[in-house]
Amino acid sequence: SLPAKLINGGIAGLIGVTCVFPIDLAKTRLQNQQNGQRMYTSMSDCLIKTIRSEGYFGMYRGAAVNLTLVTPEKAIKLAANDFFRHHLSKDGKKLTLLREMLAGCGAGTCQVIVTTPMEMLKIQLQDAGRIAAQKKLMAAQAQLSSSSAAGAAEPVVETRTTAMQITKELLRSKGIAGLYKGLGATLLRDVPFSIVYFPLFANLNKLGQKDPNVKAPFYVSFLSGCVAGSTAAVAVNPCDVIKTRLQSLQRGVNEDTYSGILDCTKKIWQKEGPMAFLKGAYCRALVIAPLFGIAQVVYFIGIAEFLLDMLPKHRA
Repeated sequence: SLPAKLINGGIAGLIGVTCVFPIDLAKTRLQNQQNGQRMYTSMSDCLIKTIRSEGYFGMYRGAAVNLTLVTPEKAIKLAANDFFRHHLSKDGKKLTLLREMLAGCGAGTCQVIVTTPMEMLKIQLQDAGRIAAQKKLMAAQAQLSSSSAAGAAEPVVETRTTAMQITKELLRSKGIAGLYKGLGATLLRDVPFSIVYFPLFANLNKLGQKDPNVKAPFYVSFLSGCVAGSTAAVAVNPCDVIKTRLQSLQRGVNEDTYSGILDCTKKIWQKEGPMAFLKGAYCRALVIAPLFGIAQVVYFIGIAEFLLDMLPKHRA
């Protein structure tokens, strides 16, 4: 049932995000840093420096936004895919690869309603620590190079903003369109992701089915979700880099600004080289693999069905 699908998707999203959010934060910071003042050399370096400068909970900056919105986001994605697969197979025939891809396309298109504002707010909060750390480093270098105390740079104090403050400011200055900045880039990432992920998962999962009418074991669903998720994540990583850059409202020292997808693509290619489009790819694979593996296991177990079945009994 649709309520069961929505609950399963929501539970899967909450569990998955809690487990992998620090890696997602590292991915955002690695993708946003441009040539010049680079703060981090790798995922582990980013996480270690984040803990040192911002504390353990610094790794979870922006997590509240994700935890709030990931439930409807994952619920829409998984339920929409099931919805489209069901209607595309109404003729009783087995779904062809093309129809599986169309179902994934529909799911990816539907989810951006929630994904775009969620990613927009999350990125601002995740990247704030990197920009503050960069400014502190620049201030420290200026202080060391100054010849006298009078010429020393003022210490940089980070002013922490909340998701609500960012939302209010965007709505005040740009209206609802402010929350949907980077919508085109989000579609460019999420639609191909779903086109790759859902058919690949379905076909990998079938390999573990001994009988077409019996579900594959839960570990098969988990591994299928991990493999399909990481494959799709790496495949669309260039689009994710572009989306992250376009949705970042604040820039570090001497970092480029972009007017759109083509402008962003051109500047990254010319100034940072083609390998820049793979920034954070392994982080993204590490985020997406368990996230979708957990999602498929939750679907397999059917937690929502159990809860919904208990409701009438509880009322009785």
